[in-house]
Amino acid sequence: MEEEKLRIKVTIAERQYPLTIQPSEEESLRIAVGKIREMVEFYKSKFKDRDLQDALSMSVLQFAVKVVRLEQNREFEGLLDDLKVLDKQLGEYITGNN
Repeated sequence: MEEEKLRIKVTIAERQYPLTIQPSEEESLRIAVGKIREMVEFYKSKFKDRDLQDALSMSVLQFAVKVVRLEQNREFEGLLDDLKVLDKQLGEYITGNN
């Protein structure tokens, strides 16, 4: 049986957004909203002469960089796994244990 969806409102950069989500997503969504809020506040305090859009843009950039780094790490881990398999196969071939 499918869980009944939740209707919640989140506030990001002084704007409220109504969302419909699965109950299992609520905690991670609220944590994400909190992280966005922290990052926006950081940039608002750092660049006081700029508007909210600049703080949002810099926050998005920071999060995008983190996503790219995570993706690159996953790609590297996959490559590392492939290299381990190749190393094992080469070792077996060299020793004649194939």
